[in-house]
Order: sequence, then structure tokens, then C-alpha cells
Amino acid sequence: MSWRSRPRSEAVIRLLASILGAIGGFALGYAMIRAGDVHAPGSSMVVVLASLEGLIFCYLGAPYVTGGWHRVNLSLATTPLPDLLSGVAGMIVGLVVAALIGYFVRAFPYGVGLSAILALLLALMGAELGMTRRPELAALFGVSEARGSGRRRIQAALLDTSVIIDGRILDLVRTGFVDVPLVVMRSVLKELQQVADSADDLKRARGRRGLDILTLVEKEPEATFEVLDDDASGELDVDARLVRTAKNRNWAIMTTDFNLSRVAQVEGVRVLNLNDLGNAMKPIAIPGEVLHVVVVKAGNQKDQGVAYLDDGTMVVVDNGLRSLNEAIDVVVTSVLQTSAGRMIFALPAGPLAPARRPRRAPDTESAT
Repeated sequence: MSWRSRPRSEAVIRLLASILGAIGGFALGYAMIRAGDVHAPGSSMVVVLASLEGLIFCYLGAPYVTGGWHRVNLSLATTPLPDLLSGVAGMIVGLVVAALIGYFVRAFPYGVGLSAILALLLALMGAELGMTRRPELAALFGVSEARGSGRRRIQAALLDTSVIIDGRILDLVRTGFVDVPLVVMRSVLKELQQVADSADDLKRARGRRGLDILTLVEKEPEATFEVLDDDASGELDVDARLVRTAKNRNWAIMTTDFNLSRVAQVEGVRVLNLNDLGNAMKPIAIPGEVLHVVVVKAGNQKDQGVAYLDDGTMVVVDNGLRSLNEAIDVVVTSVLQTSAGRMIFALPAGPLAPARRPRRAPDTESAT
């Protein structure tokens, strides 16, 4: 289901749940009238109140049911298979223990109901113990696990706004190197939409680029994509919500934000920084390559101009101030790549500049 169409689908689910709740309330009210032998006008009031209560109850409860179902699906997709198997084994052990206890409890008053509740509680307890204490239980029975197994493997990656706008996540997904579910929080989508609606032309272009990239990532068959509903009404900012969610769920954060990376690492959260990945890979722009850019402002040094690539990478153009607000060709002289981002240094292209090498642009046309 698309993250764009999900709010509409949730509204449809609420409408259907309200109709079913009203029908169920009507049936319950009618049954109460028949059982209590209630006559008019009280019977009509009972039916109306029961139908109204059923409608309100189902309308308010539908988001919790659908949200819980989405969370269950996401948990099944992100939980490692050994943990799932150990959880099932623990649940079976809990049911066996409940059956043994229930054999003696059934003779007491309400024994069948107590046995059912006991079986449910012990099954949940066994599944929880099996999933959370799998290494200890394996060691208890003399089973040694392979080095590196367990919960150190990343179960899912939360995407922040910077890594979505960066766009390289799309190429990373297409290569097949990303084998963990990618999760986008609803508050991140809201922040991305605010950037896309900005009055500043550069911010608006980056925000729309991020929305297009996100749509293309969702359509990739190699990607497991999920939108996580979070409470955006609190006092925490988006970065704090990302860190808290990742820490509580044992997930990682995928970002290009230097400050967010440092805060997450202090909190003990695993960080996947695409700029760190870029440090180990060949840079996108190499010395001698010709780029076509627009000089948008003056730099810190004399006669220095500043331009930006589509992904927001800064291009510092020496002697580029004379071409302010103009589109020019520049020759890359050096590339500086750090965890804080990438910076390209260039000179205006002259008659002796090498032939321009075409650069592949992100495939965002199909998303519009």
C-alpha cells in the first residue's frame, strides 16, 4: 500500500468499521429488548443507544486494530528467523504447561475460563522468553551459536529527511546491497512535505526531489518499505523521535546528517551514514570532470562563487563570482569527502577544458 494513499484507505476502514459497529449495536439492542421484554417507547431508545455506542466504539477502535496489524507485519518482517523459531518453541512450551495445570483446574468453578486465560498468558510469556532469552536458553541446553549471530544484526533502518533528499538510497536499493526493511516515520514525511512547500526555490526543489525518490524506492521490488505512524504532537523534534524509536526497537538510523549521527551514537543507536559509505567508494565527481551548475551566491573567499548539485552537494567555484546567477560549465579540481558531507572545488571551464562527461540524473520523471 502506498504511503500517499494510506490516509485515504484508513478513512475507508473507519467508515466500514462504523457501519459494522452500528449494525452490531442494533443487533445487540434488539437482543436486549427480546431478552428483557422491553416495550415502546423504551425499546426504541435502547436500540438507538446500542447502535450509537457500537458506531462510536468501532470508529475509535479501528485505527488501533489496523495499526496493530501493521506493527505485527513489520515485526514479522524485521525479526530474525532464529528469534521467530525460538519464540514459537517457547509458546509451545507455555501451552504444554498450561494444559498440565488446566487438567486440575477444570474441576473448580469457572475452571474452563480460567484454563483458557492461563493458556493465553503462558503462551505469550513463553514466546517472549523464547525471543528475548534465546542465547541464554541455547547455552543452557548446550547449543553454541555462531559468532556474530543474535540481535547484533540490523533488523530495520529508519530513514531521515537528509538521506531521502540525498537520493543515493535509490541507487543503493537498486544494487541489492540493502537487505533490511526501510522504515519512514510519519513525522519525517511531514517534515519532507514542509520542505517541498517552502517558499525558497532551492528548498522546494530538494523537498520535491525527496518525495520523488521516496516514491521510486517504494516501487523497487528489491526494497521492503514501510511507513511507521508516530505521535507528531509531542515536544520532541524529528531527530529526537528518530533516536528514541530506533533505540526502543533496536533499529538503525540511515542518514547523511553529521549531528544526528553523533547524537545517535551517543545514545547507543547504530548509524548507517551514507557519507561514510561514500568515503570507502569512488567519489561521484572526479578531478577533470566538467559539471554544469548555476552559481547562486558568493563564497567566503574573494571572487569565489558557490553552486549546488541536484542532491545538495556544494560546489565551490574559484573566480566564479563574475558568473553569479548564471549557468556555467566548471572543471572539478578536487573533492573533499567527510562524514559531514561532500564538497567539490572547481574552476570555470575554459577553451582547453576536457569534453563534458554526461552525468546520470535520478530517475524521477516516472514519479510525477
